[in-house]
Amino acid sequence: MSAATPAGRLAGKVALVTGGGGGIGAATTRLFCEQGAAVMLVDLDPAALERTAQAVRAERPEARIEVLAGDVADPGVATAAVRACEQAFGQLDVLVNNAAMRNYSSFAEATPEEWQAVIGVNMLGNAQFCRAALPLLRRAGRGAIVNVSSCYAVKGRKGMALYDATKSAMLAMTRTLAFEEADHGVRVNVVCPGSTLTDFHVNRTRAAGRSVEDLKTQRQDTSLLGRWAEPMEIAYPILWLASDEGSFITGTTLVVDGGLHVK
Repeated sequence: MSAATPAGRLAGKVALVTGGGGGIGAATTRLFCEQGAAVMLVDLDPAALERTAQAVRAERPEARIEVLAGDVADPGVATAAVRACEQAFGQLDVLVNNAAMRNYSSFAEATPEEWQAVIGVNMLGNAQFCRAALPLLRRAGRGAIVNVSSCYAVKGRKGMALYDATKSAMLAMTRTLAFEEADHGVRVNVVCPGSTLTDFHVNRTRAAGRSVEDLKTQRQDTSLLGRWAEPMEIAYPILWLASDEGSFITGTTLVVDGGLHVK
């Protein structure tokens, strides 16, 4: 896919990507570096961060990439990440809020502690990174925030009550922030991925003693296209919204789910 991509769509820009240890975050980092951006990666798992960074550097030795391990639910991590980004690269042009926490409790069973944990990452964590990044994004003049939500923010299901509720809240947060930051030159949009073959799903399947091929058969009926997305298929829409190609797009929800939301 990368061979057909015009080079330099993020040339001279600096991005901060949360949840960069694997899956969509890692694919986005790879694509951003390919397109000329320097990237600061944040993830709870330091080993996963290093794997992502090493893989990108092996593919592109010229890549400028830094990592910071930390829990996005901790307000201090957002402040530290933005500060480290400025120290390393001198600026910040793009924030991608991709980190997320899952929970499989129903509404009837979820405890207050479970709610607080998921809200801490999926809502407050994203809000804290936005707040910390806004001074630099405003200074950039053409800053961009891309929040990564879920197609289940716009379509119902059972079994993921806490995750889906917080992902839906991200849509409202995105719209409000787009209103508030328009005068400062900062665009804010949200991508809602569908079923994506990330490391999380692969590792969870293997831990259950099943193969990845078995995993691929599970979502054949959850989209019009009848398959999972590859992480890079989500990274490209994120790139589009983050780049100047999306310069007249703000406050928008882009659903990238193979048609799941219309089934």
